[in-house]
Amino acid sequence: MISPTLAELEELDVANLRFERSTPLEILTWTFNRFGPQVVMACSFEDVALLHMVHTLAPSTEIIFLETGGHFPETLEFAARVEAEWSLNLTRTSPGPAAKEWPCGTDRCCELRKVEPLGRALGGHPAWITSVKRVDAPTRATMKTLMWDEKFGLAKVNPLAKWTDDDVAYYLKANELPEHPLWAQGYASIGCAAMTERPLVPGDRRSGRWVGVDKEECGLHEA
Repeated sequence: MISPTLAELEELDVANLRFERSTPLEILTWTFNRFGPQVVMACSFEDVALLHMVHTLAPSTEIIFLETGGHFPETLEFAARVEAEWSLNLTRTSPGPAAKEWPCGTDRCCELRKVEPLGRALGGHPAWITSVKRVDAPTRATMKTLMWDEKFGLAKVNPLAKWTDDDVAYYLKANELPEHPLWAQGYASIGCAAMTERPLVPGDRRSGRWVGVDKEECGLHEA
């Protein structure tokens, strides 16, 4: 596991404070200037607002899609469509053999189908970009825009941390971008098909995730 120097941590802290007054595009521009072409983005294709920004600024950026083996067919079709139309540099991860014993909803499912494959994909990269927003869930309410990711050993950039769902919707409409087809069916937060339903609590977009399981996060993101 790579450990940052004190100077690097201080640099991230200073930039994080500045980013509280910055736009996502400004944050991304700094990210590509600071870390270079080896920056990667993790994308679930739930929405493509941030993907569009990244693709506009640095179209050759590697995009990591976690193929868990449990996605909705609509998610896979949407990802393939955007990949082809935008000529994305897309990497699809796959779970290791141990995941067969832990199907969706079991204790180690997310660890083996998301966390471990992403860890392999991030190896050797200096920074990764995510679309995490503070409004997504109480567990993400204090998420920094820029931070050191202890789990994976690299810088983590969350350009949309301050954005709301309305901000995302406006960006999609203003740029005439496609939406995940399940949004039109009432889904608001989309994960693996076996563990995702339409929101059960009005206004709580993630209340349809991990239905029947005492779980709020998959383990990829920690505040």
